[in-house]
Amino acid sequence: MVWLEPHRVHAGGRERAISGPLTADTLVMALGDLPPGPARWVVDDAWIPSVLLRDIVELPAGIEAREAFFRWRFGQSLALEAPQAVQALSLGDNAWLLAGLPEATRETWIQASLTLGRPIRSLLPRWLWLYNRLAPSREVPGMLLSLCPAREGAFTGTLAAWGRHLALLRQWTDPATPGAWIQERVLPSAAYLHRESRSPHELLVWGAPDWPGLGIPRRILPPDLPDREAL
Repeated sequence: MVWLEPHRVHAGGRERAISGPLTADTLVMALGDLPPGPARWVVDDAWIPSVLLRDIVELPAGIEAREAFFRWRFGQSLALEAPQAVQALSLGDNAWLLAGLPEATRETWIQASLTLGRPIRSLLPRWLWLYNRLAPSREVPGMLLSLCPAREGAFTGTLAAWGRHLALLRQWTDPATPGAWIQERVLPSAAYLHRESRSPHELLVWGAPDWPGLGIPRRILPPDLPDREAL
């Protein structure tokens, strides 16, 4: 598994620091020591943003028209102009999860992986990789913070919450301190979930060594999760 974030590449039990733009040459150098064969890529949330759509009662007929619709909704929701590669996942109850990245970036990553003889088997945003492993095992509503250090003491990242299914998804690319995350992002989200009768019973935090208390039981996820793909 390849764990790719703006500050590091973690793969094969090894970690390398990254600085500057993530170019094809940077990827080739960072992944050159991996054994050959397909790899699963888990990528920072800002590089593969996600959108939760609700109340999609009717979709266009035909595969191409449906794909074009999702690309349009994705670009509209995030105010994107560059062509995007978008994947849509049905969540049931007329809800869809969209995840995408610029087509040019996707092509660069694919070509770099093929150059190394390590084709990309799957490509997921970090929050979704964590959510898929944590939320299904929870019997009560919960909340996940998928964080990435952006500068000293500040983080970018994603807030995802669930009841029986994914209930809320919010993402921020502007860094904020833990205190600002709690006051401006976590507490307003928890209040919204409470009004929807989906109050989180637990807060799971990935990417920060510690996190202030806020009235919801919290658990810091262990930093060795990137090595647990077999689990």
